[in-house]
Amino acid sequence: MKIPFKYIIKNFKTRKLTTGITIFGVALVVLVFSAVLMMADGVKKTLVATGLPENVKVVRKSATSEISSIIDGDTQNIIKTLPHIAKNDKGDPILSDEVVVIINLKIKDGGMSNITVRGIGEQAIYLRPNIKITSGRMFNPALRELIVGGAIHKKFLNSDVGDQIKFAGDEWKIVGTFDAGGSGFDSEILGDSRQLLDAFNRGSSASAVTFKLDDLNNFDKVQKIFESDRRLQQFEVKLEQKYYEEQSQFLSGFISILGIFITVIFSLGATIGATITMYSAVANRTIEIGTLRSLGFSRRSILSAFLIESVLISLIGCAVGLFFSMFLQFFSISTLNFQSFSELSFSFVFSASVATSSVIFALLMGILGGFFPAVRAATVNIVTALRG
Repeated sequence: MKIPFKYIIKNFKTRKLTTGITIFGVALVVLVFSAVLMMADGVKKTLVATGLPENVKVVRKSATSEISSIIDGDTQNIIKTLPHIAKNDKGDPILSDEVVVIINLKIKDGGMSNITVRGIGEQAIYLRPNIKITSGRMFNPALRELIVGGAIHKKFLNSDVGDQIKFAGDEWKIVGTFDAGGSGFDSEILGDSRQLLDAFNRGSSASAVTFKLDDLNNFDKVQKIFESDRRLQQFEVKLEQKYYEEQSQFLSGFISILGIFITVIFSLGATIGATITMYSAVANRTIEIGTLRSLGFSRRSILSAFLIESVLISLIGCAVGLFFSMFLQFFSISTLNFQSFSELSFSFVFSASVATSSVIFALLMGILGGFFPAVRAATVNIVTALRG
């Protein structure tokens, strides 16, 4: 089957305006589509990066997040005596009883939002090596002092070193800011767990317990201990990265569903635009189509030529859309994490899967937009076409 490829290329040059408008429409839709996928991937990457491979998190069963989880003091003491927990140089278990609460802070641009305040234990420094102090100093565990994540410091008032914020009936001093390498901790405020327990009158009950494994291969053994010990059966143990990955599923899924729904609406407009463009091309090229048929090109060749032209237009639009979407990686946005009901800052993430999905999406638009005009071109009568 012969396909007039030179004819296809020629039409790109002779009909620059209509082709350019169609390419722009496809590029805009691909930009929105890829941005949605990049947002969803950004949420996953941020939360997964919050955990480390060798860290294990213990929460109460059926708790949807750390905020709704409670681990009493007796259970914490039992966990501290378990085997397979890594030790520091002094022989102490690398374990942190963590308290998670939500407070309100004023946004610099106006309004308020929920912020996670996490109380951590002394051993947390061994569990969170990715947390680096960028200004000020580490908080004093004996005082009502806090350090603020980079994302919070950029967006919220009263988050500079030396500022004070009030919650739980007391003033807490900001003594430092930190960078957590793009993880979820960048959207949190950290303080001492005992200070937070005392401020909120929670006794010795923590929200979660995080500890470091002495060997990643021993995780299955730890799981069996929790399943067999009746004192621990109401709690579940998960690898920290797995836990935060599950925490990201609802938000990333919501972003994907809502974004794709909006994108589909936009894509209908782009597809209709491509269809109109191709129908117009068929109407304007009636004599040319008749000439091609008289030169020996079959109906199938004509159909393929117009369909290929439509697909090429979509692919060019896709390339333009993907090119501009790559610049979104330099931006960070914040949203409410529905699992924790608190602020979460994340960046757009461009990946091979985003590019592949966008190309497939553009191909579908090109095929749907060009199929019926291509059929119309293929069924034109040769004599009628030559007469114009």
